[in-house]
Amino acid sequence: MTTLAAPSGSRAGRILVLVAVLLMSANLRSAVASMSPIFVFIGQDMALSVSAIAVLGMMPPLLFALCGVFTPVLVRRTSLETATVVALVVQAIGLVVRTVAPESSVLILGSALVFGGIGMGNVLLPPLIKRHFPDHIAVMTSVYLTLMAIGTFVPAFMAVPVAEAAGWRASSGVWALLGLIAIVPWVIIAVQQRRAHVQALSDDGPAVEEAEPAVLGKMWRSPVAWAITIVFSVSSMNAYLMFSWLPSMLIDTAGLSAGEAGALMGVFAFMGMPTALLVPMIATRLGSVSKIIYFGVICGLIGYAGLWLLPTTATWVWVVLLGLIPTLFPVALLLVNRRTRSHRSAVALSGFAQSVGYCLGGLGPLLVGVLHDVTGGWTTSYVVMMVLLLAAVWAARVLRVPRPVEADWEK
Repeated sequence: MTTLAAPSGSRAGRILVLVAVLLMSANLRSAVASMSPIFVFIGQDMALSVSAIAVLGMMPPLLFALCGVFTPVLVRRTSLETATVVALVVQAIGLVVRTVAPESSVLILGSALVFGGIGMGNVLLPPLIKRHFPDHIAVMTSVYLTLMAIGTFVPAFMAVPVAEAAGWRASSGVWALLGLIAIVPWVIIAVQQRRAHVQALSDDGPAVEEAEPAVLGKMWRSPVAWAITIVFSVSSMNAYLMFSWLPSMLIDTAGLSAGEAGALMGVFAFMGMPTALLVPMIATRLGSVSKIIYFGVICGLIGYAGLWLLPTTATWVWVVLLGLIPTLFPVALLLVNRRTRSHRSAVALSGFAQSVGYCLGGLGPLLVGVLHDVTGGWTTSYVVMMVLLLAAVWAARVLRVPRPVEADWEK
């Protein structure tokens, strides 16, 4: 039996995959970031209730978690590249449906397809990097995370001006065009991969392309897999929490205006770009991710303590420190590749970490909202989030030893 070589083995093939990864990375966040700023314009065109907006707000983490479960199954039945084409096609269809939606129910359906495609792409990108760029994992992780960060703030910045000038459908449609363009190189790559598969069958008999179904199940028994999942979960929960509640926290406790709170929200969001660019390469230099995890946890603890005890003093410093908790996000994605021996195991680990991580991440805003309603303030929420941050300390201790997840079930 033959294990297939990546279709990007040649220089031209690698350039094609690089372009494909760049387009896909920019595409994975643009569809989400461009939506919420134009809700007011959509509401002027169709009946968009508060409940409908709430459903749209809850969709991303829930669908991302669901896709973490079934995407490895799709990869196993097809291939990594074919699954990527499916993810991008689903997202593109959703973007088109969302753009032409005549009513809120169709808008919600289109958004569900968009978030489903994005959820699949989230799982697929790390193993795609491992498969096609095994000798440049840190650099390529930095590249695609930076493109994802750009794909987050640029659409959010452009959405309102475009909607004011040409309507919300034009604002949404711009990103549908990007989604359609992103499909093209992956179709070419998938066709090349399929040809290589057929050639391997004719030359050497059945080719082994994906791991056995048991690999995903084995992740549940791996301390390394759980440590990576906890790192991802802590980062995801804090990110969703901040994007949902930080402005309200600042207005209530620091006495800021809505405009000032929004500006600091922008500062928090911006911190994701330098961390995405630098953290994977710093981790490679250090040779260990534990120090970076400790750094993120310490920054988060100080940030929450500052908002709790000294909310009106140097408020921007506390926000910047909280913005450094997402250093854990690129660490988790880098570990998906660094702590697996093959791209097949990387698919399973990526799906496992993201299904659990996004599920817990989606619960963060709900937990804080309930605590605020029960206590009437934010103090309990700050304390609870500080305690949850400490879970990453255990993960850092487990990850000090550079062993792959496969070693956990080979004992």
